[in-house]
Amino acid sequence: MPLKKRLLAAAAAAVASAVASVTAAAAFTLAGAMLSFPVHAAAQSRIAVMGTPDDLFLALRDASRNSDLDTINALAPRLADYAIPSYVDYYKLKPRLRDLQASQSEIRGYLARYDGSAIADRLRNDWLLELGKAGDWATFDEQYPLFVLDDDTQLKCYALTSKVLKGQKVAAEARALLVEPKSYGNGCVGLVGALAQAGQFSNEDVWFQIRLAIEAGLPAVARRLAAFADDADGASLQQVIDKPAPLAARGAGRGHASHALYIIALGRVAKSNPQQAAAFLASGGDNLSRHDLAQAWAQIALPAAVKLMPEAMDYWRKTKGAPLTYDGYQWKVRSALRVGDWDMVRTTIEAMPAALRADPAWIYWLGRALKADGKPEAARKEFASIADQAGFYSQLAQEELGRQITVPPGPAPLNVADVAAMERNEGFRRALKFYDLNLRFEGSREWNWELRKMDDRQLLAAAEFARQNDVLDRMVNTSDRTRTEIDFTQRFPAPHLDQMTQKARTLGLDMAWVYGLIRQESRFIRNARSQVGASGLMQIMPATAKWVARKIGLAGFSADQVNDVDTNLMLGTNYLNMVLGDLDGSQAMASAAYNAGPGRPRAWRATLTQPVEGAIFAESIPFNETRNYVKNVLSNATYYAALFENKPQSLKARLGMITPKNFVASDLP
Repeated sequence: MPLKKRLLAAAAAAVASAVASVTAAAAFTLAGAMLSFPVHAAAQSRIAVMGTPDDLFLALRDASRNSDLDTINALAPRLADYAIPSYVDYYKLKPRLRDLQASQSEIRGYLARYDGSAIADRLRNDWLLELGKAGDWATFDEQYPLFVLDDDTQLKCYALTSKVLKGQKVAAEARALLVEPKSYGNGCVGLVGALAQAGQFSNEDVWFQIRLAIEAGLPAVARRLAAFADDADGASLQQVIDKPAPLAARGAGRGHASHALYIIALGRVAKSNPQQAAAFLASGGDNLSRHDLAQAWAQIALPAAVKLMPEAMDYWRKTKGAPLTYDGYQWKVRSALRVGDWDMVRTTIEAMPAALRADPAWIYWLGRALKADGKPEAARKEFASIADQAGFYSQLAQEELGRQITVPPGPAPLNVADVAAMERNEGFRRALKFYDLNLRFEGSREWNWELRKMDDRQLLAAAEFARQNDVLDRMVNTSDRTRTEIDFTQRFPAPHLDQMTQKARTLGLDMAWVYGLIRQESRFIRNARSQVGASGLMQIMPATAKWVARKIGLAGFSADQVNDVDTNLMLGTNYLNMVLGDLDGSQAMASAAYNAGPGRPRAWRATLTQPVEGAIFAESIPFNETRNYVKNVLSNATYYAALFENKPQSLKARLGMITPKNFVASDLP
């Protein structure tokens, strides 16, 4: 029996065993779910010293996350009358969902009790993951249509697996879904196996998924996927992952598996040295078919493009006909933009999968390519399709259509009753409670759940309610959802205006740009703190705060002052001004520096072979976070300028041109 079939048979047996276990457990209704567990004395003593109900609730949340049943069972009786019972019950039940320890009657009871709530939908999400893992397709298929948000990639994969097992054809749908291995989990790996076993995925489909996982830096996922390729050898794949250079240096052998491993080895080498990988391919790729050769060049071109190497264009030109990943398509366009190859821009965008092609970025650049190709009407059609949206590429599209960027007319004023209805909304009240507890994730989940079915007037009222409760990030995000009634004072607020005006004037700094940056950095959450330790409205790192305080002579500064609004604005605006001066007054480069450090945009500029538009510089930033950050900051700044100055603005003028310049290290942190 071939390796793939042996492994699939073993997997099928494991699923059958899991389903049998679940069925047997159901026969006695998983009685343990209804029992009261003994509470250890240590847990009781920890809880005895806790004070307020909020303290107990936060402890329950932590215990649930840690699957600490002793502490959960000690805390639960003391929270019988807590203000948010749905979350108390969720935290009690969640750990016992794992491996379906809780009974179906208990789970269904919870879902019925809190039907229509955000947390019930979250529990259904959790339960569906366990049902898919256990292969309980009957219950999964019953519950999946009831999952409202439907935003979990693993669940989408489990749903397709269920269809495959029923004999339905889903290969095209699966290929459109399976593009981001970081979100695969067990569900999507299993889907690839099910499709391969059913003959809906070819061996080449499986190898594409293996390459995609390795490209994403997920070798463990790649090894699991290799079990579904007829000709894969796990030991050889591991060798290629760990030590690719020897195989790449030996050249392509014979046979499909040998070629597939060779192509992966080239990609692994190219991660650190694209030129060496290209040399290996030039000397050792004679046995490759034209199709495999194009794939091999694609594996080298992508890392070369991300490194902003001029050789990337030579590599991309050799990839004709190769199936590219989403990153591959996008970086091929970015490389072409940097050298002004509009024909490659057009043909690459036109070859993108439909979901990627619909991104406003690629609609805009396709319009530019059509314009460069002497097809102005076709270009106008592309620009017009996104010009009425909001954001970076919509603004650029407006300018291509001859419009300037202005503030749209405001909506009719809200009445008291509109906002009062939001105050009575239980989901919003739960959200505010969570914000008081500094549980922003839970608060935003509750808030956003309530927005799903609101019309524009209701959204504006909800945004106003957020403003009145000083939850400005929710005001901005809520107002951003309106389609026809637009309120820029909600979308682009300017709190702390007196302090900001004084600081911006003192430094000669563009206040619209500073507000655009704050809107992106913290959404005006005064005590915002990032995972890496940046703090406050302008998200300043501790070391940077100390450095700037010393530079500007801020006597007696201590780290605990960084969240003070006035101090945060003083440090942030001074640092931003220093960065701007260090980068020749370019807001595009200075925004990138504020996010990624001053040295990086200097290095990116040094790779240019010719002057480029600021939009091209921004689009070809190698870091995903920084690329999106720069585009959002400058888009925000353009809208703020229209508000502050009450006159039309140009994003293109704000972006300017970026001219090549040799790299020089910066003294800024």
